[in-house]
Order: sequence, then C-alpha cells, then structure tokens
Amino acid sequence: MDIVAVHLAQVSRSLATAAESSASVPLSEGVTEATVAALRPSYKQVIKKRSDDTVVQTGIILNRSPILTRTPTRLERAYYAYMQRIERALHNPVPTEFYFKSGSLLEGIFNREENARERKAWGRPGAKPRKAQSSGNALGEENESGLLPGEEPPPQLMSRITEADRKGDVMSLDRKGERNLYLLVQARDEAGKDVWRFPQAVVGKEELLHEAVHRELRSPFGLGMDTWVVSRKPIGLYRPSVEPQPYLFFYKAHILAGQARPDGKSVLDFAWLSKEEITPRVDKSYWNGVKDMLSDF
Repeated sequence: MDIVAVHLAQVSRSLATAAESSASVPLSEGVTEATVAALRPSYKQVIKKRSDDTVVQTGIILNRSPILTRTPTRLERAYYAYMQRIERALHNPVPTEFYFKSGSLLEGIFNREENARERKAWGRPGAKPRKAQSSGNALGEENESGLLPGEEPPPQLMSRITEADRKGDVMSLDRKGERNLYLLVQARDEAGKDVWRFPQAVVGKEELLHEAVHRELRSPFGLGMDTWVVSRKPIGLYRPSVEPQPYLFFYKAHILAGQARPDGKSVLDFAWLSKEEITPRVDKSYWNGVKDMLSDF
C-alpha cells in the first residue's frame, strides 16, 4: 500500500523536471524520441499506482485562537509583583512640576494614581489609597464617587466569564476566551454510526490534499465561516489501527469570523471544544493519533 502516491503534485513535478533534463541530453545512437516517450511514465500511470483499496482523506483541525490573555498563575503574580517593587524602588520620581500645572486636574489624577501604585507596591494588600494631595485647590478634592471634579468615570471592564460559559453553550465561539477551541463535528462513519471527529474530506483520484481541504471548507457546512488554512503541507498523519479505515492527513486552519452550519447530511452537529473536552467524545485510538497536534492552552 503506497501512501506516498497520494502526493500527486510532487510526483508530477519530478516527472516534469526529469523530462526537461532528458530533453537537454543528447540521445545515444539508435535511440529515438518516440522510444524515450514510450518509456517515460505518464501522469495517469502514476495515478494508477495507488491501490484501489487505499482510502486517503484529509482532516481539518480548525482552531479558534484565544481572545483573552491567560490568567497568570500564583507564581507568575508573585514574580511580577516582586519585579514591580524593584522597579519602583530604583526609579527616579516623576517631576510633576514640569509636566503638570500646579493645582490642575491632570496633576490631581496623576497624584491619585501614583499613590495607588505606591500603596499597591509597598502598602497593605487591599488598603485604600490616600487621596491626591494638592495645593489647597478644589480640583484636588475627590467627590463621593472617588472622582475629581470634571473627571469622567473609567470604563467598566467586561467579565471574563461570558454568558456562553455560564450556560455551557459548546456551540458558541465566545466561550473559554483564554483557551484554544477546536471544531468537532458529529457525522456518520463508514459503518453508519454517529461519531464525533474533526471535519474531513475524501481525496479524489486527481485531487491534491490541500484542494480537498479547501473544498470541504467551501461546502454548505463551511460556507458561513471565514477561514485561513495555514499551509499546503499537512501537520500530521493518522494511521488507522483497523482496516479499512482511511488514512487521514491533518491540516491546520484558523477561523476568522462566522460560524459552522450543520447541513443535517454530512454534518449532524458541531461543538467548539478545548483539548481536554475532546477526549470523552472521540474514540481512544483516534485521540491517541491527534492529541499531539493540539495545543495545551
């Protein structure tokens, strides 16, 4: 079973290169151009080398990259706090009289923020910063909301936990913003059984691997997504442990916008899952073949 024969493009290029090189070499006495053409393998002859029982398919690892910065660990927070204390201990004070007019609103805002940074670096954890000091000007006095007169309230940050996280909606791209999510689809295998797997497509007899990937992403299932396939070369190969399951050449792609649309025929359902969420949904041998292609974050 010759798996290398699926790389038809590489074979055809090598044949073309060999033809060009042979054309520049003078023929020996008694050898004609017709004889050389008859002995040279054609493109169709190379295609026939693939065994009829060899099933080759392409799999698509469609990734939604993290949309939030990762929450630092306890060690990382301690390290950043330690480095911040060293930085503040060694830095020179900012000459506020050069940058701000005495008693101005900007001076009051800067003094308040600077006091908060000093208290965070050297004071008690959770202690309330001191009020900004000024030269008796009313601009330096905070109101009940903690804002200086004329100062706009700061924007409210959105929660890192979205509505999709609270509802457990695995079809939403808004869930688990700190993690890589991968598209898993529910489809029927060769035996007619409903299984969860990555999107995949059968490679035609005269079709290249990456062309099958783009064809699958342009199918009714993928028309609603704006995707980018990283390379024309696969990132991994899944060899089935039981015949006649197909050999899967996996390609990596990213979703930029849109959403998957199950057509009810080739794709029955879908889910955006992190690496550890994929494990209970797929077959054990399938998981062992693809787990190293996925990111741990």
